[in-house]
Amino acid sequence: MTDRTILNAAELQGWRKSSYSNSEGGSCVEVLDGHPAGVPVRDSKALHGPALVFSAACWSPFVAALRSHDLKS
Repeated sequence: MTDRTILNAAELQGWRKSSYSNSEGGSCVEVLDGHPAGVPVRDSKALHGPALVFSAACWSPFVAALRSHDLKS
């Protein structure tokens, strides 16, 4: 994968809010499943802004670490 940014994330359909985001409208991230280049991630407050695309090989361990509370702040 050479391009790791989608400049206008609003062009893609099917975004879902991260289960780690709250419903209060604060800082939220959205992800898009099934994209051929990997896993796009965007800021829910910047719908027309860019999305970063992570490879599945990077995304899966990251999510596993979140679920197991292995990430340090």
